[in-house]
Amino acid sequence: MRKRVKKHVPNAITCANLFSGCVGIVFAFQENLIVAAYAVILAAIFDFFDGFASRVLQAFSGIGKDLDSLADMVSFGVLPSVILYELFLQAPQINGVSTFLNFIAFLIPVFSALRLAKFNTDSRQAEIFIGLPTPANAILIGSFPLIMEQYPGLSHYILNPYGLSVFAVIMCALLVAEMPLMSLKFKNRDFQKNIYRYLLLLFSAILILFFKFAAVPVIIFIYIALSVIQFKIAHDAKVNVK
Repeated sequence: MRKRVKKHVPNAITCANLFSGCVGIVFAFQENLIVAAYAVILAAIFDFFDGFASRVLQAFSGIGKDLDSLADMVSFGVLPSVILYELFLQAPQINGVSTFLNFIAFLIPVFSALRLAKFNTDSRQAEIFIGLPTPANAILIGSFPLIMEQYPGLSHYILNPYGLSVFAVIMCALLVAEMPLMSLKFKNRDFQKNIYRYLLLLFSAILILFFKFAAVPVIIFIYIALSVIQFKIAHDAKVNVK
């Protein structure tokens, strides 16, 4: 009985991720973007702990990986796209253009689906990511309403239809880019092997302490930059050995 219950714990947490995403979508369409943003964060927490629970409990199921991708598609694909769409609607509308321009937001779930499908079939991504993970993209988009609430003066810069359009296209490209990025899973406590992860956690803690939600875009940039540095150094080391 205990084994049977233990087997379903990770999937139950994944379902909580999906539930959070669905609730967040409702609040986003009701223009309550603050609650929707917190739903993204809550879903990301569940997304972290379902994998953690499966490793700790050694409870791996046949549907676990597919269920996780389906939940992520809603929470980190559809939900952030609705938040972005609502931001487009709050931005100054451009006559004859915004009617169509605003729908650029829904490229996010399209490229998130491609990202997740690729992840499930790409053997290279067992220990690293190829392309920006969907939770990171979703948290970045979700941070915008929270930043606007924290720093109202920045709303003018965020709610720019052209800026939002360029941002959406860049994020879609990053989701499917052939760019190796480090995973945040610690397989051991070796400082040398995890130095870039520790640096990311250190920078993140300091930035969040001082800037709160406004730190999120900077943290995502640091994450990408540290990953590029890490894999560039590793690649150069392999070339020198040869």
